[in-house]
Amino acid sequence: MGAYFPVHVQDVTITSFQVIDLRFPTSLDGVGSDAMHVGTNGSHPYIQLKTNRGTLIGEGIAFSNGRGSELICMALDIFARRVVGKTMHELTRDMGKTWRYMVSDSQYRWIGPEKSVTHLAVAGVLNAVWDLWGKILGKPVWKIVCDMDPEEVVRCIDFRYITDVITPEKSIEMLKKTQKDKEARLQEALENRAVPAYTTSPGWLAFSGDRMREVLQETIAAGYTTFKFKVGTNVEADRERLAAVREVLGYDQGHQIMIDANQVWSVPQAIEYMKQLVEFKPVFIEEPTNPDDVLGHATIRKALKPYGVGVATGEAAQNRVTFKQLLQAEATDVCQIDAVRLGSVNECLAVMLMALKFNVPCVPHNGAMGLTELTSHLSTIDYIAISGRKSMLENADSHRENLRHPSKIENAHYVTPLDPGYSTGYTETALEKYTYPSGSFWESDIGLEIIAQPTGGEL
Repeated sequence: MGAYFPVHVQDVTITSFQVIDLRFPTSLDGVGSDAMHVGTNGSHPYIQLKTNRGTLIGEGIAFSNGRGSELICMALDIFARRVVGKTMHELTRDMGKTWRYMVSDSQYRWIGPEKSVTHLAVAGVLNAVWDLWGKILGKPVWKIVCDMDPEEVVRCIDFRYITDVITPEKSIEMLKKTQKDKEARLQEALENRAVPAYTTSPGWLAFSGDRMREVLQETIAAGYTTFKFKVGTNVEADRERLAAVREVLGYDQGHQIMIDANQVWSVPQAIEYMKQLVEFKPVFIEEPTNPDDVLGHATIRKALKPYGVGVATGEAAQNRVTFKQLLQAEATDVCQIDAVRLGSVNECLAVMLMALKFNVPCVPHNGAMGLTELTSHLSTIDYIAISGRKSMLENADSHRENLRHPSKIENAHYVTPLDPGYSTGYTETALEKYTYPSGSFWESDIGLEIIAQPTGGEL
């Protein structure tokens, strides 16, 4: 699987850490733009866990849209202190217990609990722990989990708050059934056939009609058959845009579309607005309303079901409890787990198991570079070790030249990552340019102009 450090977990101690606020100027090209988020700058609150083994470093990220990244960095600084002085044996011998430990500061829980900025920071730190574990073992993170037996997978999970839906015992029972044909699925991963990709690249709301058509044709030529488009600012503009999409794709050539409103509607608005878009045959509408409104999503799903349109949500779902309720309420057709909003791999595993029980596919949220690198591991884990069901994974290409381990697409499938760790890390050039606010880009005239832009919302 690649070079690794010939040490044991007992011999590796986390001695210190560094937090870096990385922000990329995606507002310049409109990548990331949607009905709710305008002028966003994809940001990676980035942490390095340093060890007694010199160059052996665990790397992790959270994610933000620009402003607010500094709050996550402050929280990373706080929660990283909980792993300093710990050996990797202490942290990995019972990952479920480690997860509980990370969320158990009784004073910081008050500003969560297990959600928002504190939870993003827990995810960032634990993502770095998983990355470090992979580098020690010489395995990509997906392979760590896929090499576990069902009992070991279950020990990675904190089942508090979800045993009314899924228990450790039921999880082991389901995972034992998934063992069937596991080796065949592993071989598919090694042949880069485990994770089909769909793309949002033509679908950003800031793209002009010509730009949208240009990128759409490029992605069709690259082999994509499924595409996602942002909607929600104006129904007539959306109808015109989706008509142009269908003019290119047709309805009977094997191409599918999904649409995404990014939380912009109330429940009645979502239903009425979508009735005017169903003729374009989207597979689902993503985030049609507030991400915390479980019953609202259920109402929208019920209203749109006769039209053959599903509902997808989860990228802003706060934790496994929100997903539990979405599934209990039959409020979503797709669980869109997020690698940095949920509490790292551990909590993603919990949601995967609940989704399996309810027979709902997990399709991780992406939408930006950095996330796609993590979620390619998560989708591979779900396919090989958890559900055994092949799904899809979003891809959106932007600023990948800044990554040391960028995800790759071949034949509209993700290339399975094989380097040890969690595919996280940046080039020295990226760190020099995009560290905020002292990087050379952010001190340039264009960087200062972006910083000075209005923050949105007018009285």
